[in-house]
Amino acid sequence: MIHYKMRAIILSAGKGMRMQDFNNDLPKVLLPILNKPMLLWNIELLKKYGITDIAINTHYLAEKIKEYLEDGRKFGVNIKYSYESELLGTSGALNNFREFFTNTFLVVYGDVLSNMDLSRLIKFHNDKKASATLVVRKTDHPLDSDIVQLDKNDGVVGVYHKPGTLDFGDIGNAAWYILEPDVFNYITPGHSDFIKDVFPRMIADKKIVYGYMTTEFIKDAGTPERLMQVQKFLKEILAQ
Repeated sequence: MIHYKMRAIILSAGKGMRMQDFNNDLPKVLLPILNKPMLLWNIELLKKYGITDIAINTHYLAEKIKEYLEDGRKFGVNIKYSYESELLGTSGALNNFREFFTNTFLVVYGDVLSNMDLSRLIKFHNDKKASATLVVRKTDHPLDSDIVQLDKNDGVVGVYHKPGTLDFGDIGNAAWYILEPDVFNYITPGHSDFIKDVFPRMIADKKIVYGYMTTEFIKDAGTPERLMQVQKFLKEILAQ
């Protein structure tokens, strides 16, 4: 197993409005899946590959996340926090960590779980000499997924936020990214979003942006139905 001297952020600030029947007293990322908070599933995957310096942005019930994780040492990682008094968006969250991310880093959406082989993803990014690599996969719900259009060489030529149409295909953004620090040139102060703001600017500026197509398990657990699907899959994996 290769260990990588890479840092990561797990985006954890969202309230989880689609999960409000489940999490009135918990932030979404602390909702349990097989008796383990989804946030911890992601931390353990990162740790498996030696990624132990982890940033976490907080907003809704931030104190609950800090109480659970503390400084991360009990889970074998080191955690750096930020607090957003107002939500800054998926990319705006990174502004609080500009000095933390000075080399290649990984972005993980806190409600997206995976068992990906991160060594293959990282090798792909490095081989392509990309500024940004987006993990993508075929989606069975393209109308309400962020859609990524690729050229024949897997270069990203367009991104579309939940288009509500099939016109842009069915390759969905899986919401894990590897980024180079020059991404900060495309993140404005205040609220911003990777799909709506940052990646379109990078594509327009002809930065090297690739899609990493995977068939490995990677699933949004951000709705009650999808959380149950994730739980079922992980239970089957653990039973093997």
